[in-house]
Amino acid sequence: MFRSPFPRFIAALALSLSAALALAQTAAKPRVVILATGGTIAGAGATAANSATYQAAKVPVDKLIAGVPELTDVAHLRGEQVFKISSYSFTNEKLVQLAKRVSALTKDSDVDGVVVTHGTDTLEETAFFLNLVVHSDKPVVVVGSMRPGTAMSADGMAMNDEIHAGRDVAKRVNIKTNAFGSQWGPLGMVVEGQTYWFRNPAKRHTMGSEFDIDSIDKLRGLRSQGLQVVRSSRVGDGFVLRNSEQPDDKYDWVVAHDLNPQKAKILAAVALTKSSDSKELQRVFWQY
Repeated sequence: MFRSPFPRFIAALALSLSAALALAQTAAKPRVVILATGGTIAGAGATAANSATYQAAKVPVDKLIAGVPELTDVAHLRGEQVFKISSYSFTNEKLVQLAKRVSALTKDSDVDGVVVTHGTDTLEETAFFLNLVVHSDKPVVVVGSMRPGTAMSADGMAMNDEIHAGRDVAKRVNIKTNAFGSQWGPLGMVVEGQTYWFRNPAKRHTMGSEFDIDSIDKLRGLRSQGLQVVRSSRVGDGFVLRNSEQPDDKYDWVVAHDLNPQKAKILAAVALTKSSDSKELQRVFWQY
């Protein structure tokens, strides 16, 4: 089976395909589906010297897989081209479409795990969304790169050899290869194909989530749902305390605690599919 020691989470970025496949704990080759959405990892530059100037979402999934022929030694792979876009083009509709496909694949007994290739600008938002709404204990790994595969120093997909939780990870730098990090640290690392695990996610997710993509048809805007304010911080680390600096109880506001604005947007949109009551929304922000 294609399982990690902590199977009930969705990890964001971090490991190469070969490393991700090393999560398999049995001798049988895991059966993995690669869902390609575009991004830098599917980009192509004019020359091998172009690591920062390139056309994103150009290389189809079959060529991505063929570019690493050793993968067939460790897994049975098949690819699906879901989108061919830069990640800033991800809409709520595309998020729902991708999540429904991931959910369907995890329910397939012939699939042991799913890898989603993704652009880095909004990768953390997609990973967090999947973390909230896909009910499965099968590994779902969202991966990206800061340099296209045509570059002589391409970093896809082992970005810093780290394994991060979809809830915690954030893109912190837009030009370096160590672009991603988590305020509370990575879940683990990958060294020469071996995974080393340090911690388990503490917040509710996947199998423990009350939100299920199978019951979500669309995500509506916050304003149309009557939400007034979710208070977050633009600072990368730390958290927002309730009734600190602002009288949240008086104004009936919600605080995002340690979620950045983009993650707060995702959780609020999912929470609003259940309720628009501010106290209920605050409960969700404490638990996820």
